[in-house]
Amino acid sequence: MGKKVIYFLFTDTGTNLSKAINYFTKQSLNHVSIGFDEALTEVYSFGRKRPKNPFIGGFVEEDIRSDFLRDANCAIYRFTISETECEKIIENIKLIKSQKHKYRYNFIGLLGILLQIEINRKCALFCSQFVATVLKDVPSFKPNKPTCFVTPADIRDHTGMELVYEGLLKNYPAVEQVSEQGVHSMKQQKQSFLFIISSKVKQFVIR
Repeated sequence: MGKKVIYFLFTDTGTNLSKAINYFTKQSLNHVSIGFDEALTEVYSFGRKRPKNPFIGGFVEEDIRSDFLRDANCAIYRFTISETECEKIIENIKLIKSQKHKYRYNFIGLLGILLQIEINRKCALFCSQFVATVLKDVPSFKPNKPTCFVTPADIRDHTGMELVYEGLLKNYPAVEQVSEQGVHSMKQQKQSFLFIISSKVKQFVIR
């Protein structure tokens, strides 16, 4: 069975909300996203939908070259899984994406972590809860706690995680090597990585 590498992007944008979360968690890099290629051309998470408004949040497809993220401190990790596990993660993301209008950012869940009270809300997730949820079908990455308690630090410290880069996101070599035109061309060529995998899964089911 073939292997796939998935990527985890941990960031700290330096916003007031980020500073507050850092204070309460005693950790930095308290936002986590998941991607499927080294250049991070497609990155998914739960966060702010409008860079200037932290209170409007939900499922987001993040652009690491945006003004909001490019100056962020970050750490990038990779983790190796099977092709089947990768396809399942992508299907889990696609399911949430297809219903993204129903989803909200789980601010109340952050209080649940702080107070250690299990709070499970329908169609409401925070970033690390989202990542833990889409990874639910990966046996080697199952957390030893409910997803509502999983923090970015829990994911970063998971056995098997390999650090790829640490520093300012705009200085990440894979970002510098891929121009905006190259990223656009790559996306056109792939017709989106998620779309291709979805098509293959559908063909398999039809057969």
